[in-house]
Amino acid sequence: MLTESCRRADGRSVRGIVDPWTALRTDLHDLGTITGHAADAERVVADLDTRLDALGTAPRAATPPTVFLFDSGTDSPFSSGRFGAPQAIMEAAGARNALSDVDDTWTAVSWERVATAQPAAFLFVDYPPQTFAEKVALLRSRPDTRDLPAVKENRFLNLPYALWTSGPLNIDAAEQVRAALERWALVPASGLTPRADDVPRG
Repeated sequence: MLTESCRRADGRSVRGIVDPWTALRTDLHDLGTITGHAADAERVVADLDTRLDALGTAPRAATPPTVFLFDSGTDSPFSSGRFGAPQAIMEAAGARNALSDVDDTWTAVSWERVATAQPAAFLFVDYPPQTFAEKVALLRSRPDTRDLPAVKENRFLNLPYALWTSGPLNIDAAEQVRAALERWALVPASGLTPRADDVPRG
């Protein structure tokens, strides 16, 4: 069971009980203990913290750009609130999650909520059955999203599902989101280079 998936007590339906990076560190240490690979877990956590520190010292925009994570959906977009791994990824990259005030991990919201947020960029979770091209086409066809800055400027970043759910690849996602924000001139140049490039191709 991922810490991120644990539901709060008192019968509430929202999830998330600790900061997402703390949840990830806890799970990595626990998995290391359970599998007899505690030393490996320590190395992974140390690497995570080193890379997070580098992102943390990167120059920030005076006002963090608002970004929206589009997981899937047509009638209502599925996304992630402030208790999910995407929140931590966006913050580490120097952006603001459009749903940072939503007390949940993964949740559906209205298209009105997306339009009101005026996102400067869209981040996509890449997995079937809804393709990247279909999501972009949907955003370009809807009257409430087609004129958003992100859509008009083609500010889209598509990363695999495994980078967005709580796990050791979250730091790869943070580095790649940061690089995209810099390409779009939404945050100052940092000189940081992502260790991986996970953008799906073909």
